Amino acid sequence: MRTPVVVIGAGQAGLAMSHHLTGRAIDHVVLDRGEVAQSWRTERWDSLRLLTPNWMSRLPGYRYRGDDPDGFMTKDDTIAFLDDYGRSFGAPVRTHVTVEEVRLRGSGFEVTTDAGVWSCDAVVAATGASSEPRRPAVAADLPGRIDQLTALQYRNPDQLADGEVLVVGASASGVQIADELRRSGRHVTVAVGEHVRLPRRYRGHDIHWWLDAVGHLDERYEEVDDIDRARRLPSLQLVGSSRPRTLDLNTLIATGVEVVGRFMRVAGTRAQFSGALAHLVANADLKLNRLLARIDEFALEHGLDAELTEATRPPATAVGTVPTELDLGRFATVIWATGYRPSFPWLDRAAFDQRGRLVHDGGAGALPGLYVLGLPFLRRRKSSFIDGVGPDAAELAGHLHAHLDRRVPPAARITRAG
Repeated sequence: MRTPVVVIGAGQAGLAMSHHLTGRAIDHVVLDRGEVAQSWRTERWDSLRLLTPNWMSRLPGYRYRGDDPDGFMTKDDTIAFLDDYGRSFGAPVRTHVTVEEVRLRGSGFEVTTDAGVWSCDAVVAATGASSEPRRPAVAADLPGRIDQLTALQYRNPDQLADGEVLVVGASASGVQIADELRRSGRHVTVAVGEHVRLPRRYRGHDIHWWLDAVGHLDERYEEVDDIDRARRLPSLQLVGSSRPRTLDLNTLIATGVEVVGRFMRVAGTRAQFSGALAHLVANADLKLNRLLARIDEFALEHGLDAELTEATRPPATAVGTVPTELDLGRFATVIWATGYRPSFPWLDRAAFDQRGRLVHDGGAGALPGLYVLGLPFLRRRKSSFIDGVGPDAAELAGHLHAHLDRRVPPAARITRAG
């Protein structure tokens, strides 16, 4: 089978790229191992909602059309939104096709799947940033009697065995899972590493309204001093819910969640934690207040103060004195909410550096004709959001089009795949 472009992944990133390729009359196929939005269907907990308000659900040529713009889509809402988006422009999606290998072949690529082989001039890897959970090495040292789950495997409190739960990680997934477990009646301990604290609302607006207004989300990858670090920053301590609410360490502690520092090691029957938690929370509070000060300055400069609520800052995080060791005998379950990494096991090794990292410049791969889309801070700070993948896709589609123009006769680009 022959087509100019193969897009791998039919989530928000793959569909956004498909929309732009369609608009440029570039023939292509979108392959997915499951259905559209497969990761939302199979790798999200039951109560999960988007962290961004509905009005920010914007994709190329499409946006949220419901009657609750300030609400937060549920998992099922998000699946339906992406399904509808793909249908809106007739995205050429082939479902239940597993990509097995992508290899350089001459000046193009050969994409081997369980449904056949495609030859193409360009490949877009749009499988997202959450393909594989990060499970630290210390996980191997836990007693075998303790159940271990990643955030991708967690579904709801009833899934867990009776007993106390240790949640490792306090970014978006960790604080949300800990909150849900505590509300179900569990005794929960959270091991806290570096984190980014934000209020859900500030001065009458959702925090994402402010991040959008001040231009924070549009900051580009060429504009930051250390893009590698920026791409590794933890996700925001936020929760999408039926009624907007802040979810941070203070919120968890007030409900009875115990907090400790970063999980360091297992020593016999005891878990040992970093003693640097006070420093981490102070740093998170400092960065929070710097951002809110920037918002206040923006409001003043744009004459918004009169229409806004008072600039009341969240209280400092109060963790008190925390233990650096706990008896592992307390815990029946450990949930690893320690982040994710993208995974491209099918991709030609020539696309990676010596440390196994995909080499790209803002999504344009080191291999001519290879593109990646949907990763954190790929081209903008909002690159991994539904609202951010569209602008990235537009720029990369332009780059891809130029690549095809340099090497493929126009007639070949409009030959229907198959």
